[in-house]
Amino acid sequence: MTSAKSARRPHHWRRDLIELAALFTAVAVADAIANLIGHQPDGPYLLVASAVALVATAAFHTWWARRHSHAPPSGEGGSAPGGADAAEHGVRVAAGMAGGSGAGGIAGAEETTLWRMRTTVRDAPGSLAALCVALAGLRVDILTLGTHPLAQGAVDEFLLRAPASLQAQELSREIAAAGGTSTWIERADAHDLVDIPTRVLSLATRTALDAAELPLALRQLLGRCTIHSLPAVSVTGRPTGESAPVEGVLEETVMRLRDPSGGVISVERPYLPFTPTEFARARALVELDARLGPRVPRGEDVLTLPEGNEITVRRADRGDLAAARAMHDRCSQRTLGLRYHGPVSDADRYLDHLLSPRFGRTLAVQTASGKLVALGHLLWDGDETEVALLVEDDWQRRGIGSELLGRLVALAVEAGCDSVYAVTQSHNTGMVAAMRALELPLDYQIEEGTLVITARLTTDRLTTEGSARPSAPTEGARR
Repeated sequence: MTSAKSARRPHHWRRDLIELAALFTAVAVADAIANLIGHQPDGPYLLVASAVALVATAAFHTWWARRHSHAPPSGEGGSAPGGADAAEHGVRVAAGMAGGSGAGGIAGAEETTLWRMRTTVRDAPGSLAALCVALAGLRVDILTLGTHPLAQGAVDEFLLRAPASLQAQELSREIAAAGGTSTWIERADAHDLVDIPTRVLSLATRTALDAAELPLALRQLLGRCTIHSLPAVSVTGRPTGESAPVEGVLEETVMRLRDPSGGVISVERPYLPFTPTEFARARALVELDARLGPRVPRGEDVLTLPEGNEITVRRADRGDLAAARAMHDRCSQRTLGLRYHGPVSDADRYLDHLLSPRFGRTLAVQTASGKLVALGHLLWDGDETEVALLVEDDWQRRGIGSELLGRLVALAVEAGCDSVYAVTQSHNTGMVAAMRALELPLDYQIEEGTLVITARLTTDRLTTEGSARPSAPTEGARR
């Protein structure tokens, strides 16, 4: 910051000479006038009156200057209401400097709606200001703004608070008139009020704690998108040919990233192209996952079954592969057939895929002796979520399946899933009963003996603490 003293321009010697000459001239003129008036009968009174008038004029000039020194500029230097002032206000709000409104704000009692909007503008001075003026004219508040630079132009992403009466079509039309192109608008909620750096740091923290969070973190980072984990080797052991360079590939609406565990993570968003900024953020999350390596939270719950036996419920990963295969060997052909809906001889091949945190979360149930007796899977299937259960024959009908299902659904709610589905056989009464015990809205689809049950998740009925779990087993201790 420059001080007022250092900001003064240096005086030139010619200017000083002119000021000195003017001073001497003024003194000579004043002396002549004083001699002329002083010899008059009323001369002294006229001199005193002139001095008083000069003092009064100087005082009035000083007061006037102080009063108007901080007034806003007018004329060409000023701005009309709703014009550049509104644009400057909109930009300041968008930059996070304030939380005000565009043109007069929205009345506190008026109902409002949150919108997420993304539009492309020219990379030229005034382009963003024109958008802010248009939003100000609609009485729309700019809550946050993120900018994605492109080779030509820029993509601006807004979080807006608008009057509830404002329709998306009208908003899009005004933005187009202000120079915005490829505009995309959707409803937002209170979770979107978190600024972008805070959101990215939160997602990075979740990814660092749990490898299964990576697909969810990418989905929350990039908005509505479909994420597929494409393994390099199929369940039958054959190479799939899926690969991607280390730096990844960005093709408009498709993003391909190298999976640290092998294969490719494919992200698709047909309705909106990805920007280089989004690609860089997604790649940074994947690189973080690769550096940290395999990791799964090791918390566990000890529960007591109705007959008094204690079981432990915990997260499982590929380190439990040998124990899971031993459980397969103890399961009957009927139990494995109900679970995998295919050749029972291929069941062991699925385990390496199912236990990978990249494809979802797995809960394991083990006895006090450490024997694995049940597995529950929550699988990320693109933009949908599947639940699946396998309980060893000798441990069925004891409430273990219902306990696992309730916990898996609670994990789905925590992950922000709207629904979960289970694929089973129409005669699998145990799975049907477990889904009905959730007391959630269910949809049934039956095709050639295969039953698909979809549960619509409602946050007012479920919490991340697992309040929807059936109460057959009782929780004894938590480690």
